[in-house]
Amino acid sequence: MTNKKQIKSVIFGCQGITLTPEERDFFTKVNPLGLIIFDRNVQNPKQLKALIDDFRKVVGRPDAPVLVDQEGGRVTRLWPPYWQGLGWNRTYGDWYEENPQKGVEGVQKHAEILAQDLLSVGINVDCWPCLDVAQADTHEIMAKRCFSDKPEVVSVLAEQGIKTALEHGLMPIIKHIPGYGRTKVDPHLGLPVVNTDLTTLEQTDFRPFKEVNVPVWGMTAHVIYKTLDTKLPATLSCTVLNYIREKIGFNGFLICDDISMGALKAFGNLAELTRQMLEAGCDCVLHCNGNMDEMTEIAKVVPCLSDVSLNRLTLAESLRYGR
Repeated sequence: MTNKKQIKSVIFGCQGITLTPEERDFFTKVNPLGLIIFDRNVQNPKQLKALIDDFRKVVGRPDAPVLVDQEGGRVTRLWPPYWQGLGWNRTYGDWYEENPQKGVEGVQKHAEILAQDLLSVGINVDCWPCLDVAQADTHEIMAKRCFSDKPEVVSVLAEQGIKTALEHGLMPIIKHIPGYGRTKVDPHLGLPVVNTDLTTLEQTDFRPFKEVNVPVWGMTAHVIYKTLDTKLPATLSCTVLNYIREKIGFNGFLICDDISMGALKAFGNLAELTRQMLEAGCDCVLHCNGNMDEMTEIAKVVPCLSDVSLNRLTLAESLRYGR
């Protein structure tokens, strides 16, 4: 990765379909690791590519990560007619139950389309696939985003999706470590708490993350797992993040889920949350809404990427195109 000046451990969003003069000045001064794209930033392919090119020009890094949540189903930011519509992850799990080859081939095609659509406009990192394992009472915000309620099916399909994405040059983000499947609360609004014992979690929720051991990017879950930490959600917990590294074995580049989500509101302001999650073991903060006051608050305290995090980033990048 080109590193003309020190890169800050944060990924920001922006407000509209072009960068404002204020945003251009802010990104120039702060030099965030990357940019995340949402519906509000998308008009058509030409416009979106120009926005992404402008961001990379501003930070002086033509390879700067540009992210999007393009999973399929309703979790889609780039819509037809310009980009191809894709189904929910759960569709492929259902296909796999009928015919394993059909499910695997479905995920392969899904990943190929994602790479084609996203790379064509300059997006090189996708917040997909979900390795969360569904339960009978999984909150509706997650249910169809899970491949299956069977951890072994999730592992097979997620691994194939990651492999195919990398072969086509797209960096996947596995999420949400160590699992949103047991959540009964929408983390955008409140804090999910899981009381399940560790043995059960290791046999189900945590299993795909351990089995799909590829050092790509990963995204933490804003969930309290009481068996590991009774007070703090995974994103802010040294105990849980150490467990993710040492027991689950994830060695990739770890970013938080959006820092501005409701699940974290009780744990401090954005500056305090930034310090906590990086000290706990996240490599990078993700802030999505493009609010300049909030971004400024984070920018005042966020450090540059550590050597360890840069090494993880470099290792992940080395996997793209099957290298």
